[in-house]
Amino acid sequence: MTYRRILLKLSGEALMGKEGYGIDPDTMKEIAEQVQGVKETGVGIAIVVGGGNIYRGMRAVQQGIDRATGDYMGMIATIMNCLALQDNLERLGLATRVQTAIQMAAIAEPYIRRRAIRHMEKGRIVIFAGGTGNPFFTTDTAAALRAMEIGADVILKATRVNGVYDKDPEKHDDATFIPEITYMEVLERNLKVMDATAIALCRENRLPIIVFNLKDRNNMKRVVLGEAVGTIVRG
Repeated sequence: MTYRRILLKLSGEALMGKEGYGIDPDTMKEIAEQVQGVKETGVGIAIVVGGGNIYRGMRAVQQGIDRATGDYMGMIATIMNCLALQDNLERLGLATRVQTAIQMAAIAEPYIRRRAIRHMEKGRIVIFAGGTGNPFFTTDTAAALRAMEIGADVILKATRVNGVYDKDPEKHDDATFIPEITYMEVLERNLKVMDATAIALCRENRLPIIVFNLKDRNNMKRVVLGEAVGTIVRG
């Protein structure tokens, strides 16, 4: 096994499946089963989930809502997604805890770094909800921050394509796949791997990012076992 502890970054859009909004039950079940496969290898797992399938803070500006208010609404959307993922994981018999940066004592633990690490040491999966708890920061940044706080060895960024390309492969047939790239190249070429703040944090702390296709149900486990899957961002 290559990694001792990983942080999995899931976008909210990944939960929609073929739907245009919300959570698709079959897609959520498939993701939970993939996480189960990774857990069986013995690796420690933490997860950060976005909220774009329900609400995006950037949409608030277009609707005349204050950006900070919109971002808080987006954070609440991530909590809904995390509770749904927790439920699916627990149906598979996986001990799971949700920790949220916005305190909601009735439904989730507050984010406490030492408690999160202790949960993982006991073999539990920890799902981080509510982003960083601050407006103007994305869940990409939350993923990078939490990964460093818990001592993760890598961030696994799940996407709908096979990795990083020089342009959007869903729009351009001539897009070229990039198997390995540096943090600086990502920033300089403005490639949409993660937002610039998250990339800068990973670069500063030498935390590698592996971008892989979530649609292939074996990919997540293959990455953890050290196979060459997707694109690795490092250096």
